[in-house]
This record gives sequence, C-alpha cells and structure tokens, in this order.
Amino acid sequence: MVKTDSAISTFSNSKMADPSFATSGGSNGLAQAEQVRVISRDEHEAAAASLAEAFRYDEVAQYFVKTPDTESWTLDQKWEVHLQLMRCIVLAHCISGLALTYYRMPPGKNMDDQKTMLLSGLSELNKQLSEEGNCRFIEFMQLLHQTKTEVLGNYDENSWYLVYIGTRKEARGQGYARMLIDHVTRQ
Repeated sequence: MVKTDSAISTFSNSKMADPSFATSGGSNGLAQAEQVRVISRDEHEAAAASLAEAFRYDEVAQYFVKTPDTESWTLDQKWEVHLQLMRCIVLAHCISGLALTYYRMPPGKNMDDQKTMLLSGLSELNKQLSEEGNCRFIEFMQLLHQTKTEVLGNYDENSWYLVYIGTRKEARGQGYARMLIDHVTRQ
C-alpha cells in the first residue's frame, strides 16, 4: 500500500508522486504541483486509504459504521468497513464519475447505477455494513439524490457535485484543498 499524506489531493512519499500531484512538505510544497490529475483504477486503494484517514473522525462519514448494532464491533472492525466503503466510493468515481485528486460526479451521472455499484463493490457493502448501517446507507443515497434534484431543479442534469474533499491532518493548512477548488472553478 502506498503511503499518502493527504486525502484526495496529495500523494507524496510514493511511487505515484509526479509533478501533477501536490506534495505535503519539502521546500517546493504546493508550488511544485499546480496541476490536478485523474486517479486511475489502479490507484483507487491508495486514494481511498488517504480519504478514509481524512474522514476517520467525521460524523457523517462514520454514520454508516457507528450504529447501535455495531457497538460490539472492535475499532479495527469499524475501521475496515469504513476503509472498504471509501475504496468502493473512489472506485465508483473512477468507473462512472471523475476521480481527480478529489472526487466529483459529472452532469447526468451518479455512482449508484447498477453497473457502477457492481463493478465498484458498492453492491457488496451490505455484507460488511450492519443491518442499521445498510439502512442508513440506502436512506442517505436516496436523500442525496432527492435533495440534489429539489435544490438544483432543471440544472440537476447539467451540474457537477463534489462528493468528498479532505486532507490528512498532517497536510492541512498548506493549500491543497484550495488548489483543487481553484482547478475546478477554472474549468
């Protein structure tokens, strides 16, 4: 597994580091990486590990794992399910969306169509999430689509939505998230 220093936006200390990836340290830092690049399917696990770490204590990201019926699970068991969820989400974006050094869905696309669910492993999460976690995941996805449609109305089919953007604790405050937002808004 490749060590990543910040979720989504930064890969450093790795074989994948190149000028189009931001780095989290060293004298060049952010100036070294003014570009954002697409994450390939082969890189989804490293990106997911970074994303999972960035959202380790996020209440919304933990909503599917920390349920009343998982109180007997160990922290390691909960972490593995959280990590697997992130792997599936990143891979779903590699398949049907756009996984740059952050993840977003293009107009008219969703990560929960049948083909993407099957290929990304999202359809298998029900075997890892608890019964309550499954209910929450399904409810959350339905609510996401409903809210997006209600808020955006006629613009929904022509809009992108940002799914996750996060930075590992040790790489925060260095401008990586800003770099990603700036990149997207310039497009």
